[in-house]
Amino acid sequence: MTPQHLLRAVVFDWAGTVVDHGSLAPMGVFVEAFQEFGVAISIEEARGPMGMAKRPHIATLMALPRISAAWAKQHGHAPTEADIDAVYDVFVPKNRAVAARFSDVIPGVADVVATLRAHGLKIGSTTGYTRDIMAEILPGAAAHGFAPDCLVCTGDTPDGRPTPFMLWKALTELGVYPPWLSVKVDDTEVGISEGVNAGAWTVGVSVTGNVFGHTLAETQAMAPEVFRTKRAEASARLSAAGAHYVVNGVADLLPVIAAIEGRLRRGERP
Repeated sequence: MTPQHLLRAVVFDWAGTVVDHGSLAPMGVFVEAFQEFGVAISIEEARGPMGMAKRPHIATLMALPRISAAWAKQHGHAPTEADIDAVYDVFVPKNRAVAARFSDVIPGVADVVATLRAHGLKIGSTTGYTRDIMAEILPGAAAHGFAPDCLVCTGDTPDGRPTPFMLWKALTELGVYPPWLSVKVDDTEVGISEGVNAGAWTVGVSVTGNVFGHTLAETQAMAPEVFRTKRAEASARLSAAGAHYVVNGVADLLPVIAAIEGRLRRGERP
């Protein structure tokens, strides 16, 4: 990175990107919420739509043939909009109750953000969480070095990911234009699509995120061949979603920022 840079902002996702290594907070809550209605879902199923707003996430799960059939068997009818609302109404307070326990900032994030700010870049954020859930996460994250210049939550825009609206709102609040002078960093496919659709550069984070799906301790204890296989799967999925770069985590972001800066100076666009 050079002092006179072209990039103006980096916009981060939250869970699995800057906090909550493995994006674990929502997973058990999705399982518990469905269980209250007599329908069992797996952690793997729950992870599928991660990055979306939580009500659309639940709707996507209910549209899966296996879950839809299980719901119909339990309740005598296919899932309805009212059923989606009912599960969501159970999910939200449960998620709020556990959110603060998963606010630890992922190692390396605070140092990278400090370096970006030292070079004059603005720091934004978007999230699939609602603002009341984020209220549980913000204090702990700030105490450990991550306090972005703006926060855009589910419900702040007409639609969420994979549409570009949340990212555009973040860039508007930051005063950054055009969008290719920004970078979106995310651990989910829909979050990468958000960046692509907005016209920004996109960086996927593989090891700290949802697809990889493990705590830091579990990751450190993992057999090397298992680690490589899981990382390759996560990287492939993020690349397929349109990520211009994929790194293990935000701690590895600075060389990518330098590479994007170089491409901008050569006249390249996302």
